[in-house]
Amino acid sequence: MRSDTTFDQMELSDEMLAALANAGYESPTPVQAGLIPRALEGVDVMGQARTGTGKTAAFAIPILEGLRDGKIRGPQALVLVPTRELAVQVRDEFVKLADGQRARSVALYGGKPIRQQIEKLRGGVEVAIGTPGRVLDLMSRGALLLNDVDIIVLDEADRMLDIGFRPDIEKILRRAPTDRQTLLLSATIPPPVERLARRYMDAPEVLNFSPVEISGDTIDQYYFTVDGERKFDLLVALMSREQPKQAIIFCRTKRGVDKVHHRLARKLSEAECIHGDLAQNVRDRVMAAFRAGKVRYLVATDVVGRGIDVSGISHIINYDIPQFCDDYVHRVGRTGRMGSEGVAYTFVAPEEGNELTRIEIRINRLLERAEIDGFETVAKPTADASVLDEMGDGGDEAPPAKPPPFGRGGRGPRRYRRAL
Repeated sequence: MRSDTTFDQMELSDEMLAALANAGYESPTPVQAGLIPRALEGVDVMGQARTGTGKTAAFAIPILEGLRDGKIRGPQALVLVPTRELAVQVRDEFVKLADGQRARSVALYGGKPIRQQIEKLRGGVEVAIGTPGRVLDLMSRGALLLNDVDIIVLDEADRMLDIGFRPDIEKILRRAPTDRQTLLLSATIPPPVERLARRYMDAPEVLNFSPVEISGDTIDQYYFTVDGERKFDLLVALMSREQPKQAIIFCRTKRGVDKVHHRLARKLSEAECIHGDLAQNVRDRVMAAFRAGKVRYLVATDVVGRGIDVSGISHIINYDIPQFCDDYVHRVGRTGRMGSEGVAYTFVAPEEGNELTRIEIRINRLLERAEIDGFETVAKPTADASVLDEMGDGGDEAPPAKPPPFGRGGRGPRRYRRAL
C-alpha cells in the first residue's frame, strides 16, 4: 500500500533522494508519509504500525537527514531493538539509505565478541543500533557515550517490554540527554508502553498506522484439525501441495524446532532452523541465507516472530498453535509483506479448540477450515465454558460470519461455540 505523497515533496536532500532511488523506493508507504515529516520537525512520535509496513526507513530517513557535521565523540542516534536479528536488519537498512553519505552505523548485540563492537565505536559511528542489554553493557564500560545523542528510537517497543527489557530501557533513557527527540514504534500500544511513553517522551504525538483488522487482507488464514502424532506428515503433505516460495514453520519450543528440522531436512532440501540456543554466528548465517532465498523452509521459535522483514515469505505454518494471541498476529505478519499476498496455516489438535477461539476473538475473524487428502477431520470439539464466558453473555448459538467488533466501553461479543 502506497500513499499519495512522494519523497520529492518531503524536502529531502539530493543525497537521500538518490539513495532512495538506488534502493528501489519509488514512493513512501503510509507509515513513511506520516512519520517522516513529523520526525524531521523534531516532534516526539509514538507510532503504532505492524512490521512489513516500511517503518524502519520511516525513522532511518529523518535520522540520516538530521546528522550533524564536525567532531562528535559518540553516536548522534541510538536505536533500541528487541533481538539480534532485528539489530542486523536495521543496521543494513541504514547502510543502504546512507549510500553516498558519511554516516557510519554499528549493530550492538550479545553473542558476538564485545571487543569488536568496542573498536567500531572507538573508530566513530553516527548511528548505534542495539539490544538494550548489550547497549547497557557497553555504556557501563565507557565504550558507548550518549552525550551527543539527538534522537532515540524504541523499535518494537511492545516486544522489548514483553521479554523483560523495561529496566534496561529505562536506565538507558535516564542517562541520555533530556533534550533529545524520542520515537517509539510498536505493533500494539498496551498500557505498559503508554506508561513508558508518558514518562520518557515529551508530549508525544500519537500516529496509528495499523489497519482496522489486525491481520492483513492480503493474508489468507486457515487451520487444520490434526492429532499431534500426525502433524509432521501433514506438514510434508502441505508443503508438497503448496510449493511455497519461502515458508516459516513455527514451533513453540527450541527442542520442537530441532526435532521438526531434523525430520524435515531428510524429506525436503533447503531446510534450516533458528532458535535462541544456537550460536550467534550460526543464527547470522541462517538468516543471511534465508534473506538471500537460499533457504526455502525455516523452522523457528518466536525469536523470528517479530521484526524480521523478508519479502519472499509466501507461507506461515503454525506447527504448534501459539501460546499467546499476539504471537499469532506477529507470526502471521511475517507474510503478506508490503501488500504482497501470503497464506497462513495453523495446526490445531482436537483438544486445542480454546486456543483457536481466543485467537479468533483477538483478530476479530474466523479462520477457515482447510482439508487435505488423508487428513480429514474426525473430532469436532467446542471451546469450553471459560472461553465462551470471555466472549460475553448469550445463548448457545451458531457462530456468526465473524465475531462482532468490540472495544473499550462497548458491549462484549455474544457467546458462540467454536467447532474444529
